[in-house]
Amino acid sequence: MRQAVTTLTTRTRGQGLSEVTEPVARWVAAQGMESGLLTVFCRHTSASLVIQENADPDVRSDLERFFKRLVPEDPALYDHTLEGPDDMPAHIRSALTTVQLSIPVLEGRMALGTWQGIYLFEHRTRPHERTLALHLLGE
Repeated sequence: MRQAVTTLTTRTRGQGLSEVTEPVARWVAAQGMESGLLTVFCRHTSASLVIQENADPDVRSDLERFFKRLVPEDPALYDHTLEGPDDMPAHIRSALTTVQLSIPVLEGRMALGTWQGIYLFEHRTRPHERTLALHLLGE
């Protein structure tokens, strides 16, 4: 059994889903492990990770609009407003999704379905640099 770890930094454009499947897949392939378990961990409290459809962009825009309706950016609703009107809603959106994904590795590749991609879900309004920790355990 072997393990490998690294970090991946990505710059977001502000609120929305940014696909990170390709850089994660390249790193997994470079490890030379045939089978194992990949953990992808988002090191932030106002962004999250999701596995989502990567074929039809309408899925992503519908999801983004849904979260804006579900958790409105209304400062009158929150006590924590020091970092701007989008900060507390970002924390709530992150809590409703996840900051960690576990993905099996089979035959040297992530076992994602045909239409699945890994997305960093930025919940803040302005662009941010986000760091993901990757951990692969396998052989």
